[in-house]
Amino acid sequence: MRLPYSRDDSAWGSVMIPITVIKNGEGPTALLTGGNHGDEYEGPIALFDLARTLNVEDVSGRVIIVPAMNYPAFVAGTRTSPIDKGNLNRSFPGRPDGTVTQKIADYFQRELLPLANIALDFHSGGKTLDFLPFCAAHVLADRVHEASAFALVEAFSAPYSMKMLEIDAVGMYDTAAEDMGKVFITTELGGGGTATAKTAGIAKRGVRNVLSKAGIFKGPVDVAQTQWLDMPDVDCFCFAEDAGLIEPLVDLGDAVKRGQITARIHPIGRTGQAPIEISAKMDGLLCARHFPGLVKSGDCVAVFAVTV
Repeated sequence: MRLPYSRDDSAWGSVMIPITVIKNGEGPTALLTGGNHGDEYEGPIALFDLARTLNVEDVSGRVIIVPAMNYPAFVAGTRTSPIDKGNLNRSFPGRPDGTVTQKIADYFQRELLPLANIALDFHSGGKTLDFLPFCAAHVLADRVHEASAFALVEAFSAPYSMKMLEIDAVGMYDTAAEDMGKVFITTELGGGGTATAKTAGIAKRGVRNVLSKAGIFKGPVDVAQTQWLDMPDVDCFCFAEDAGLIEPLVDLGDAVKRGQITARIHPIGRTGQAPIEISAKMDGLLCARHFPGLVKSGDCVAVFAVTV
């Protein structure tokens, strides 16, 4: 995939985004993506590996593999594009005559998504969040469509499986896919701007499981135990109102009670000031925390979920 630069992008020349298409016989199409945000690595690891190792004779249908959707951001190791500062996951449906990020979104909107039956978009916490490793799908008004998505989540077999109510849908890739009637699932598989052997392994096993469940890959689903979680509303999220040094009081996966203090933000401009306390707004567990230790006003500092 080649995207021509606009006048402001001359330092980059043209942007080439690696893509692999494997097709064999009749069957559904899976669109597999990573690097929607450029500092999230489990997806690219799993998908570069899949593009190298998936045998055409093991495929029934079509697999479209894009390991790094926002390739400029991926190469720079940043959440957003260094060319136009565009957040690809807030840029849909895109524009064919827009910035580089808008052109990438437009290409997916008009060319790739219409080909797909299912879409798996890998995410993790990037440089600012650390997540429990989970696969997720959205709660939908169309219960049949919803059930199809949750069946793929279960097949992915991450340590945790999440039911998510979409709260901020504007400009997002998942919204574009679901509006077209595609079965869409996603992940959060760690964070801190890196990957681990564990999280990369979850991604590599999970993507083949999804292809097997969809009938595209001729291999068994490698089932592992998963704990179902639910993120039902905005009370799942806590944000910093002031900058400072965050002190965690609970760790990822720990159970919490409504009103429990789960972190403190210490002012760092002078000593002797009382910290700001972050409290859970529900009973559940901590499924994401801020990473690293310094926070800015507006940063997401904790995400909670309830067990199902």
